[in-house]
Amino acid sequence: MSSPSAKIFAPFTDLTDEELELVTSLLEERELVVGEVLQNEGDEADGLILLAEGQLTLSNSRTGELGTLAPGRHLGDTSLASLGRRELTLVAAEPSRVLLFPRSAFLRLSEDAPRAATRILEAVLRDLAATVRSGLDRLL
Repeated sequence: MSSPSAKIFAPFTDLTDEELELVTSLLEERELVVGEVLQNEGDEADGLILLAEGQLTLSNSRTGELGTLAPGRHLGDTSLASLGRRELTLVAAEPSRVLLFPRSAFLRLSEDAPRAATRILEAVLRDLAATVRSGLDRLL
């Protein structure tokens, strides 16, 4: 995978080209066929999931199918910094390519390139804050 394509993902937009190249070297690529399960609700959350190509269907046991994830989108960013369980089941709705950024790789990045790790966490926190604000706006 070339560095410019990784920059389309929100957690990586503030990285320098050198930092992006380092992060790209830590990503694990996975190809999925239609109907293949990437993760199940309740699995240990172990890192960031980036959808490079294809489409994933999102569902959970409480509400059923919730929608789809399109290329350029990501899930699981808070699992870079905290342990927990996945809230969703992800299934390939079409042939898909995902990039996985395991928590272990992020921890290695935080030691080798702390500025890059900090930038990624800042992006994750911005996204989380926007989600919380959106939820509060609906309640008020």
